[in-house]
Amino acid sequence: MTTLLVTHPACLDHLNPAGHPERPDRLRAIERVLDDEKFQTLVREQAPAATVDLVTLCHPSDYVEEIRKANPAEGMVRLDADTSMSPGTFEAALRAIGGAAMATDEVMAGRIDNAFCAMRPPGHHAETVRPMGFCIFNTAAIIARHAQKKHGAERVAVVDFDVHHGNGTQEIFWSDPTVMYCSTHEMPLYPGTGARSERGLYNNIVNAPLRAGDGGDEFRAAFETAILPRALAFRPDFVVISAGFDAHMRDPLANLNLLEPDFAWATKKLMEVADASAKGRIVSVLEGGYDLKGLSGSVAAHVTALMGG
Repeated sequence: MTTLLVTHPACLDHLNPAGHPERPDRLRAIERVLDDEKFQTLVREQAPAATVDLVTLCHPSDYVEEIRKANPAEGMVRLDADTSMSPGTFEAALRAIGGAAMATDEVMAGRIDNAFCAMRPPGHHAETVRPMGFCIFNTAAIIARHAQKKHGAERVAVVDFDVHHGNGTQEIFWSDPTVMYCSTHEMPLYPGTGARSERGLYNNIVNAPLRAGDGGDEFRAAFETAILPRALAFRPDFVVISAGFDAHMRDPLANLNLLEPDFAWATKKLMEVADASAKGRIVSVLEGGYDLKGLSGSVAAHVTALMGG
């Protein structure tokens, strides 16, 4: 397997208030673990900045301009109770989108098999016109649209195993039969969405909520019974993974008990979905994961699986 790793140092310049769990050290921990010799065959690229046209595949131009104007020249501004911008935030967000779009181009063109985008800020809570939950623009949703618009993908599956439900991705694709959104997540938990009954206008939303204390067995069962059969039947041309690693047992923001092998297993199962109908084409984008040891170990397991290990 040829796996692309996309990063950019500008993503370290998005700062949150002191003590905030979504911090630059997350990317530094990932960088350290992926510097190991067993990852030397990764193709490594720096992320270009997205154009506004790319961002507006999912967010109206007025919203993008509002966010641009909110970006401070110094200090910090709060967009909501837990989402802030610093002077480096807008560029970091554009790099996160641009890097994921570049990875999508490479995968859809067949130049690489799959990709992992180690970027921040995360994106899956960002709704069409609303930043929230550490997220400003919805990267996973944007690259799903990019694969459709630029590369002619007819059906895209976005699968999200972050411990928090991706309300933004669900909202963006609620009325779109060409995109399936599937999610495992702890419930009840922020942001309060993600019930099984939330199915989308065209039955294109698949939510498989887990309960506090659930571990790998329950997670794998949710995948096997709810998500994988639906994703396989959907026959996507392209698979996007919203790869949050905060369901790890060490994570401070939630109460699930996944371990590194669970993330590797889920990755391999999603690769099987992609192999069945999408020529193996997967792009994974980093979402949550706030314990540095749990995050780095889980990313290592995830990327090892993408590489065919």
